Amino acid sequence: MDTAASPVAAPGAPPLFGRTAVAMITPFTPDGALDPVGAQRLATYLVDDGGCDGLVLSGTTGESPTTSDAEKETLLRAVVEAVGDRARVTAGVGTSDTRHSVTLARSAERAGAQGLLVVTPYYSRPTQESVAHHLSTVADATGLPVMLYDIPARTGTAQTAQTLLRLSDHPRIAAVKDCGYDLLKSAKVLAATGLAYYAGCDEQILPLRAIGGTGCVTTTGNVAPRAVRSVQDAYDAGATGEAARRHLELVPLFEAVTGSEAPGAVTVKALLNHLELPAGPVRGPLLDAGPQLTTRLTEALWRTRVRSAAAVPG
Repeated sequence: MDTAASPVAAPGAPPLFGRTAVAMITPFTPDGALDPVGAQRLATYLVDDGGCDGLVLSGTTGESPTTSDAEKETLLRAVVEAVGDRARVTAGVGTSDTRHSVTLARSAERAGAQGLLVVTPYYSRPTQESVAHHLSTVADATGLPVMLYDIPARTGTAQTAQTLLRLSDHPRIAAVKDCGYDLLKSAKVLAATGLAYYAGCDEQILPLRAIGGTGCVTTTGNVAPRAVRSVQDAYDAGATGEAARRHLELVPLFEAVTGSEAPGAVTVKALLNHLELPAGPVRGPLLDAGPQLTTRLTEALWRTRVRSAAAVPG
């Protein structure tokens, strides 16, 4: 594999993974089977109606631990076909097994992915040397740019600043999906590297942009894509006060979707089903949202939509 070419976007070029990217759910049919047609419909909605320029498949919100390798490939091919070059499509390929992650990475490249999302290996609690070896080995496996996924609350192991600094020298490691809840660490890495930082926690979308972040991989964007994008549009236009206002208006929805007792896949699917967009049930061990949670979610979404409609024309 040629390692000479760097994936870092040229100055002025669109970000390699988009700017407002959605951590897309994986739609299932009522009986729990993969719904590739529904995935195409949802992806088209998020890109063409929602204004998102990136989709990240088979991540946490995409219920990747419960989909097979064949389902991941089918999902990816369907979404790539649906959105074409209108959005950057990134495939989640991280597992707790380095060899398996390499296999998924190569499959994603063949299926048309434009980037890879690679999470810290979970359950094994590897050392930082092992984390770096795993992530660089997966990055070595294809010619695609890689977004590292730092989410220690789920994996049990953080990617330390020292590890991120080391990995930033890899010619294809280009970005970080930051769910570390450590803005000091993020700032240190941003200051010392060319890595593009994407907020993976919706409440940190604007704070991370303010210290040099590139964009977001948003869970809430599944159900309020234009509202999430509008925060970044205002910030990019230099209207920082307006960006802050829009961000703060979204906080109740962020809290309902990602701060409840249920994971994002559960809350987002409840809302998408309410909106009659493709979603379907979640797969076990997750359980679908009950009536009380669904009511709280829909009320938060309704309040956000009313405010956004009044504030953001179109």
